Amino acid sequence: MYPPGLRLRRIREAQGLTYRDVEKASYEIAVKRGRPDFILHISRLADIENRNVVPSLHKLYSLATILHLDPLEISSWYEAPFQQTLHDGASFPPPRTHLGETLLPATAPNPFGRRFEMQTTELLQSQPSPAVSWPRIPDSQNGRFKYGYIGLSDRRMVPLLRPGSKVLIDTSLRRVEDADWSSEYDRPMYFVEIQEGYRCGWFQKDKSRLIMHPHALSRCMREAWRTPEEAEVVGQVVGVVTYLNEPWSCYQEAAPEARSDWKHKAQ
Repeated sequence: MYPPGLRLRRIREAQGLTYRDVEKASYEIAVKRGRPDFILHISRLADIENRNVVPSLHKLYSLATILHLDPLEISSWYEAPFQQTLHDGASFPPPRTHLGETLLPATAPNPFGRRFEMQTTELLQSQPSPAVSWPRIPDSQNGRFKYGYIGLSDRRMVPLLRPGSKVLIDTSLRRVEDADWSSEYDRPMYFVEIQEGYRCGWFQKDKSRLIMHPHALSRCMREAWRTPEEAEVVGQVVGVVTYLNEPWSCYQEAAPEARSDWKHKAQ
């Protein structure tokens, strides 16, 4: 990995900017913001690029603005990963309930790589943005953890899993266990792939059948599939990030009719 100064230099040169161009642009930023701290003098810029001098917050802002970079990404080059503050902060819980601050700008990129308001439940190809960090869950190099999205038209587990929720899936826990729980909050949920897509919720294994039990308040019907021909368990849900009182709670498309064959014994 290149040192941060060299990376900044290569990016600047790739955009055709000279030291003088950067200095001139930083003066305009300083005038606009009303602080001389935003100014990047040529000598300071040379130190940052060639001697790996760490830029101050104001100069980092100027660099990010002029070079069209993410300031949080630049901070990680200097081993100060501001993107991970929410994750690391979980190790330092305050003794009193408090109101936390948002850690991402309003223009944060879409973590799903497509239109955010997906209607169907899906298995995500990458980790959601830091806005939905998963405290105390280590990064897995072997793909143990996956991430799922509960579609806006999927009301099968309302009110425990509202449409639009994100779930963390432990793929090492694929055996369906439905006996040792004392409340609906302790009952294990699973993420399951079927021929038509995905399901997330409570499941029961009955010989070669896998039966989904929606939450009683969802007013959805039970469904069943033969395994492994029609359904495969991706893993157990071990974490949830959800929303409250969102407009999509009124969606009605996800109260599916009962499958005509769900009571039939699998062949």
